[in-house]
Order: sequence, then structure tokens, then C-alpha cells
Amino acid sequence: MAIKIESPAFKYGDFIPSIYTCDGANISPPLKWEGIPEGTKSIALICDDPDAPIGDWVHWVLYNIPPETKELKENIPPEKILKDNSIHGLNDWKKYGYGGPCPPSGVHRYYFKIFALDIKLNLGPGATKKQLLDAMKGHIISQGELMGKYQRKR
Repeated sequence: MAIKIESPAFKYGDFIPSIYTCDGANISPPLKWEGIPEGTKSIALICDDPDAPIGDWVHWVLYNIPPETKELKENIPPEKILKDNSIHGLNDWKKYGYGGPCPPSGVHRYYFKIFALDIKLNLGPGATKKQLLDAMKGHIISQGELMGKYQRKR
């Protein structure tokens, strides 16, 4: 069964409010999920934009989220290791934490993907999306996604 992930700020397929983008405060949106299976040892999150001109652009990489976690509040700090011991990877701006939508032109889609894993990952801060995907291989027991769109206000 898939994990249901949603945001109180926008519905699947809707536009992401500008506060969560480079046109606003550029803070992470609130996310909530349910359906984490029993036996989950950690949760991982990736946010990316498949519509970027250079291909997939990574906006957020977060892993080793405790399995009992049911939500991420708005404005998660860009610290390498959070208070709950969740660990930030690097986004494609080579920064820790969330970097909001900032498409150069047109409407882009942003996927917030959540993964329930049967292990706690042996990755320190700063892993890339590719390194995270490699480490998760064979350990994903369930997943879900939320998609929002954004177009710059020029």
C-alpha cells in the first residue's frame, strides 16, 4: 500500500503558494503523511523538478527521518542534522535543506517523494539524490508522492 503524502498548503496537482518558492520566503512547505508500514526503520524525502532545462533538478534531500514521524512542519531549518537526528543531503544548489521552486520559464512540476525504508541509512550529511537512491536500493518498503506546480510571477 502506498504512503499518502499531502500538504495543508496545496493539493496534488495544484500550484504551490509563492511563500514556498524563490519569489517568496523560500521556506519548506508543511507536509503530512500516513500509511508508514510496520517495520519501517527510517523515512527519506526527495523533492525534485523533472521539468528543469538541464533535466531533473533536486530541491530537497532529507533522510533518516524517524519512522514515527507523521509530518514536517513548515520552514524546516537548513541544518545538516536536525533535532530529531534527520539528516539533510545537498540540493542542486549545493546547499543543505530546502530550495524552493524557481523555474526559469513556464510551469514546472515539483514532486515531493517519501520513502519508508527497512534500514537506517549509513549516510552522513551532504548526500546527493543519487547517493541516497543508491543507498536505498533494495530497502524501500513503501513510497508515495505529492506533486505541486509553480510558474514564476514576473
